[in-house]
Amino acid sequence: MPGRPIAIAALLTLLVIAAGGALAGGGPSAGELRALLEAHGVEALPALSPPALPPPDPALYVLGEALFFDPILSGNRDIACATCHHPLLATGDGLSLGLGTGTSGLGSARFHVPGRPFIARHAPELFNRGQRAWRVMFWDGRVMQGADGRFNTPAGEALPGGLSSVLAAQAMFPVTSPAEMRGFPGDADINGAENTLALLDDPALDPDYTAIWAALTDRLLAIPAYVDLFRAAFPAVPPEQIGFQHAAEAIAAYEAAAFAFTDSPFDRFLAGDDAALSDEARRGAWLFYGAAGCARCHAGPLLTDQAFHNVAAPQLGPGQEEEGPLDYGRGRRTHNPAERFAFRTPPLRNVALTAPYLHNGAYTTLEGAVRHMIAPVEGLRSYDPGQLTPELAANVWDDPLTLEAILSTLDPLAGSPAPLTDEDVAALLIFLEALTDPSAADLSALIPPAVPSGLPVGGR
Repeated sequence: MPGRPIAIAALLTLLVIAAGGALAGGGPSAGELRALLEAHGVEALPALSPPALPPPDPALYVLGEALFFDPILSGNRDIACATCHHPLLATGDGLSLGLGTGTSGLGSARFHVPGRPFIARHAPELFNRGQRAWRVMFWDGRVMQGADGRFNTPAGEALPGGLSSVLAAQAMFPVTSPAEMRGFPGDADINGAENTLALLDDPALDPDYTAIWAALTDRLLAIPAYVDLFRAAFPAVPPEQIGFQHAAEAIAAYEAAAFAFTDSPFDRFLAGDDAALSDEARRGAWLFYGAAGCARCHAGPLLTDQAFHNVAAPQLGPGQEEEGPLDYGRGRRTHNPAERFAFRTPPLRNVALTAPYLHNGAYTTLEGAVRHMIAPVEGLRSYDPGQLTPELAANVWDDPLTLEAILSTLDPLAGSPAPLTDEDVAALLIFLEALTDPSAADLSALIPPAVPSGLPVGGR
C-alpha cells in the first residue's frame, strides 16, 4: 500500500490545520479528537494480557514482591529496589538525583551523606513496564531488545539465557552498580561485615557480572524462606540450577503486575467513553497531538517513541565517570558525538504523580517541564537552579562552554519554540493530568509487612 503513508501524512496535516478552528470554538469535539488520535495510531493500553506480559503465576509474583522490597540484594544490605521505586512515591523516589547505598531514608527524607555520590540520573517510574511494546530500558538505552528478541546489554555474552522480557533483562543490572546497590570497596554492611560484592570487579568486564550475580544467588539461597519461594516459583528448575536470572524474572513479573494501570480518563476515552475527558482536557490533547508537537516523541500507546533526543536538558549532578560533570547520555553508549546529551523519551501515563522531570529531575514541577519542552533553548539558558536542594543546585553546570556543547547536538525536533499561550499550557497540563489512573494515586497497599531476610522492608 505505497499510498498509505502519504494519505496519513495528508490527514495529519489537515487535522493540524483544522486545530485553530477547533480551539477557537472552545475545543475539539470528541469525534474530532478521535480522528486525530486515530491518525497518530494512539490506542488504549491493553490489560495484562497479550500484547502485555501474561499475568504471573502467584508464586512468581510473591517471590518478585519479596525480592523487590528486600535489601538483601544490595552489597551493604541497606537498600532495595523499592527504595528508589517506592509505591508511596509513584514508583520513583521523588528526588532529582537519587541517593543509593550508604544513605538512608525515603524520598525527601533521604539525605546526602558526605563521600557518597549522587546517582547521575533520575530514578524512572515503573508504570506499565509489562507492556510487550517496551524494548528500551534505562535513560541511555543500555538494555535493549532487538526485533529478533535478542538483548543488547552491558554484560554482553555474560548475560544468562532464559530471560523472557526486556524488563527482566533490566532487573539484572541495578544490583551491579556500585553507587546504586552494590557499594564500594571498603564499605561495611549494616552488620559491620565487609562488603565483598563491592570487590567483584574484573578489568575485562568491569564489573564481573557473572561473579556478582552468583554471589547474590548464593546469598538468597542461604535463606530457607527464599529456597522455598524459588522452589514454588520455578518447580521445574533444580535448586543447583537457580541463577540470578530467575530472581530477575520474578522481579519483572511483580513489577509488570503490581504497577499496571490502564484506566486513566484518557484510556477510558480511547475505549469509547466520550465523557471521560473534559472540554479543556480535549483541548489539551488537541494541542498535544497538534500544534504543540508533543506527540512527535511521546508517540503511540506508551506515549514514548523509545528513541533518544537531546532536548537541551540543564546539566546537573556528577555526570558519568570520565565525562563528569557532564552526562553524554546515549552518546556514552554509542560513542557517537552526535548523540551526546540524548536520552530516551519518557512515557507519560501517571506523569502528574511522578515529579521531578527530565532524565535528571531538573524540573520539580510538571509545568516547568512543559514550558521547557515548548522552548528548550530558552529553558536551558534561563534555567533556575533555585528549584533544587541547595546541595544539588551547587552542581548545576551552566557555564558557556557546557551550554554550547549541549546545544551543538540539539535534536531538530526541539529546535523551534511552539507558539503557545499561557492558556494553551494550562490546557496541556489538564490533559496530562487526565493520563493519571486514579488507582495509581495510593499504592500503599503494595508494601509488604516483612521480607524473608528479616531486614527492614526497603524504603522504611
